[in-house]
Amino acid sequence: MKIKSILVKSIAVAAMSVTGLVVANNAGSNTAQAAIVQNDASVVTVNYVSNNSINVYNNYENPVATGQILASNTSWKVIKTAYDSKGHKWYDLGKNQWVRAKYVTIGYHAAATQTQTTAQASTQAPAQSQTQNTQTASNTSASSYTSNASGSEASAKAWIANRESGGSYSASNGQYVGKYQLSASYLNGDYSAANQERVADNYVKSRYGSWSAAKSFWQANGWY
Repeated sequence: MKIKSILVKSIAVAAMSVTGLVVANNAGSNTAQAAIVQNDASVVTVNYVSNNSINVYNNYENPVATGQILASNTSWKVIKTAYDSKGHKWYDLGKNQWVRAKYVTIGYHAAATQTQTTAQASTQAPAQSQTQNTQTASNTSASSYTSNASGSEASAKAWIANRESGGSYSASNGQYVGKYQLSASYLNGDYSAANQERVADNYVKSRYGSWSAAKSFWQANGWY
């Protein structure tokens, strides 16, 4: 019986290790501790259709909703994978913006690759397939783009651009470039003003719904 008990405990510890949870002995019992583990996804797609959106949280250990929501069928780049102390799996979408893994699926969603344009400012925007990225880059480099932002929306957009880059399309800060400090990788090599404007508009529309909402978030958090 003693041998069997040791075997059962050994199997349990091995199972916990596979999931990436840290096991510690606490007062004679095994207690799972929150831990960041090897990332198991590069892109995830929101699949929670009850409310057509999910909440974003500030961390995975003691999560508090940030006020941001992600719409169903949108795809997002994953930076980190982690488990909380209850064994729930989480994904970090960048800048400590966490979502529960149970509400997303690994990989792209077909609709997302057709309707979303990738971008990243201080955080990130919906991901997009490599094929679609290539098509977007080739199209925008040879075409013009006119933003439909006007009035208070145009004012909010200009306010963010001034905070991010001083309004310069050629500004750079590490991997972030341009007027809206978009990730070089998401601009896919096309740093033209037209592409920067296009990607920024699509990013803000998908993440916040409007430039005014993005400005409010920036004022509260120092990034958007």
